[in-house]
Formats: sequence, structure tokens, C-alpha cells
Amino acid sequence: MSTVTISAPKTSSAKKYSYEAQQKRYGWMMGAPAFFGLIMFIVVPFVMAITMTFTNQRMMSPNPTEMVGLSNYERLLSVNYLIVGPNRNENGESKLNRKGEVEYPRLRTLIRTLHPELKGYYELISFTKADDSKLMILAKDPIFYKSLWNTLLFALMVVPLQGGTALGLALLVNQGLKGTNFFRTVYFAPVVTSMVVVSIVWIFLYHKDAGLINEYLRILTFGAIGPIDWLGDKNWAMPSVVIMSSWQGAGVQMLIFLAGLQGIPKDLYEAASIDGANAWQKFRYITIPGLKNTMVFIVISTTIAAFGLFTQVDVMTNGGPQDSTTTVMYHLVQKGFREMDTAYGSTISVIYFVIILSIAMFQKRIFDKKDAK
Repeated sequence: MSTVTISAPKTSSAKKYSYEAQQKRYGWMMGAPAFFGLIMFIVVPFVMAITMTFTNQRMMSPNPTEMVGLSNYERLLSVNYLIVGPNRNENGESKLNRKGEVEYPRLRTLIRTLHPELKGYYELISFTKADDSKLMILAKDPIFYKSLWNTLLFALMVVPLQGGTALGLALLVNQGLKGTNFFRTVYFAPVVTSMVVVSIVWIFLYHKDAGLINEYLRILTFGAIGPIDWLGDKNWAMPSVVIMSSWQGAGVQMLIFLAGLQGIPKDLYEAASIDGANAWQKFRYITIPGLKNTMVFIVISTTIAAFGLFTQVDVMTNGGPQDSTTTVMYHLVQKGFREMDTAYGSTISVIYFVIILSIAMFQKRIFDKKDAK
């Protein structure tokens, strides 16, 4: 009796264990190619980039690579300040230049004569105080901070614009009207078109004198709005890139929103109609809550993609005018490849990765807190 009661469970547990072990083994075997690719093309290069940040390695340099510690990080992140008084005349009054603006001594002269400890710093931004003195924020790499601000500004503008456009297109396609497949193809066509080609086409559209956009503005406003230098004016260059990027990438988000819309039960809309709800009430109390998880995914994924902005800037503006469209990725390529300073470019990439990871985790935490409520 004891032998029978003991042997049966052992056989069952052994079969169960062998089945689970076999499934795990098959799982690792099926995932091995993907794991190998991730390790070889993501993990290993990233570890190499981190190691390179502690060196002075350059491309095509006759000098051997040396360890320099944290000097690359210090060069990238160093920020300081300087209070500069205006040039004054014999009466102690502030001097004015030809434009009628208060005249200040050159920063290079001040560093060379009075503040040698600030050697290597350049002006990032300045603020004029009430007594005509100027507070100058200095950085060893001011372009990095300008490009970081431009990238944040691009993300803040493109995420709601592209997401809103995609949601509107998805709602139209989801109506089931005639020609839905045709319009779905048209909306998605810019996504599969090369970004370089799209950027070149929009350069012609944005042309100041012969561009189609300026021509439409002239006709619609009867000449009240003159030709706008979309890519040559620092106030319009970044919004122009945002509009083009939103148009080009809205097709992907449209398909994701469309899948989310089709996942909402139609019974909810029918019940709302019976209760007398109008279209806006259905959208507010059924569609938006039903798309909550979809929106979270789109916001996070679009934000990460926005921080990788490079091609549009490289083709359309080259970071100008006056660094108004320079992004971190563009600055990274400039330093790491075109100036062949691979160690410094790696430093930018590592710091940028930390920034993007922090923003993504912050967004996820915010959405998780909303879900908990």
C-alpha cells in the first residue's frame, strides 16, 4: 500500500518537471537569435560607448588613446556664471552702441584679463538686470544645452499635435464610410516614404518665394500675410519642422488608435444612444476612457521617437538658423562623426540615454498614479 501511494506522485511530478523544463529549453532556443542580436548590437556597443567616455579617442588620430577620467563629462556638463557691468563714460553713465543698446565688454576679453579661471567657457544665455549689469550663464558646451532645449521644445509640440492628428484620422477611418481603405493608405503613405525624400519635398513647399504654402497664404489672405521664411527665420524654423514631422508620422499613431477604437465594445455606444447621449458625450465618456492604455503607449513611444530627431534637421536646416533647430542627436553626430571626436560623442550619447530613460520612467510613473486613482 505504501509503495503505491508513494510512487504515483513521483511519476506525475517528474513528468510535470520534465515538461516545464522542455518548454523553458525550447523558449530559450527560440529566443536565442533575438537575444544574441540585442547583446551584440545594443548591449555591447553601449558598454563600449560608456568605456570610451573615459578616454580621448578620436577617429583617424595618430596619437594613441589615453584615459582622461571624467574630463569629457566635465566638458559637457560644466556651467558657470559671470556678472558683467556695462562700459561707462567719464560721467559714469552706461555707453550705448550704434543701435542704442547698452554696450558691454567682450566676454573673451574679460576671461583673458580678469577671469582666467573661466577659460574654455562660452556664453549660453544672458539676462540684463535693472542696474544695466548683465548676468551671463556660461557653459563649456553651450550648443549641447541649446540642442537639449530645442529637443524638449520639439517633443512638447510634436507629441500633442501628432497624437491629436492621428486620433482625428482614426475617428474618420473608423466611421466605416466608403473608400476607407483608400484613405487609410493615403494617410499611411508618408510613413513608408523615406524621411530624406519627405524633407526635400517640404523644403520646396516651405520656399520663401516659390513655395506652395506661401502662395496659399497669399491667396487666402489677399496678400495680407507676406511670404514667410519658414526655414530661414529662427522663430519659424522649429515650428516648420514640427508640422512636417507631425504630418509624416501621424499614420503610425492612426493605425494604433484605430486598433484601440475597434477594441471598444459597440454595446457601450448603443447603450449610450438609448440613454440619449450625444456624440460629444460618447466621445468623452466612452471613447477617451476606452483609449486610455492606447494613449499612454502613444505618448511614451512618440516622446522617445521625438528625442531622436535628426534627419529632418540635417536635411532641412542644418541646425540653423542660429542653432534654433539644433538637436542633441544632430550635435552628437556633429561631434562624434563629422569632427571625429568619438569619445566626446559617446559622452553625449550616454548622458542623453540617461535623460530619455528618466523622462520615460517619469511619464510611466505619472500614468500609473492616474490608473491607481
